[in-house]
Amino acid sequence: MVHADASNFAQGVTKEEAYQQVLMQAEGLFYEQRNWVCNLSNVASLLWHAYQSLPSPSNEVNWTGFYTLDALSPPSRRQLILGPFQGKVACQTIAFGRGVCGAAAATGETQVVSDVHTFPGHIACDAASRSEIVVPITVAVAGEEERKVVAIIDVDCAAVGGFDEVDRVWLEKLAKLIADSCDWP
Repeated sequence: MVHADASNFAQGVTKEEAYQQVLMQAEGLFYEQRNWVCNLSNVASLLWHAYQSLPSPSNEVNWTGFYTLDALSPPSRRQLILGPFQGKVACQTIAFGRGVCGAAAATGETQVVSDVHTFPGHIACDAASRSEIVVPITVAVAGEEERKVVAIIDVDCAAVGGFDEVDRVWLEKLAKLIADSCDWP
C-alpha cells in the first residue's frame, strides 16, 4: 500500500544513500502498477524530497520532473511534452535537439550541464536555474537495434555545478528502472 512516508528522507544521509532510497521506494511503488503517469508522478515527488534532505548544492534543486515523447507530434517534428513534476510551472513542449532536454532526447545520452548559461540554446523556464541534468529514458523497440527515447528525467538546480558523476550514475539507474516498470504509449 502506498504511504506518504515513502517521501521521508532522513537528514544527514549521503547522496548515494538518498538515491538508494529513491530506487527502493520506486520499486515498491511500481509493484503491480505499470501506468507511466502514476509512476512518474511518484518518482518526481521522491526525487524532490530526496534532494531537499541533502546539503548544498543538492538542496538547491528547484525542479524535478519528466518530459515524455509527444505521441501526437509527426516524426519529422519530434517533441517532448511536459509530464509529472515538482517545482514551478514549466515549458509545455520542447523540440528534439532544443535546449538540454531536447539534446538528451535527440542523442539518447545523459546531459550534465554545470552552468546552463553556457549551454547553446538553453531554454530558461525558470531564470533561477543555473545547472541541469537530463537523463533519457529509453525502451527497446521490436525489430530495431536502437532503443527509443520515451521520456527524460529533468532536474534543475539553482546553484552552478549542482550535479556530478554520482547524480549521473544513479539517475541512469533510475531511468532504467522506470523504462522497465512502465507501459509506454
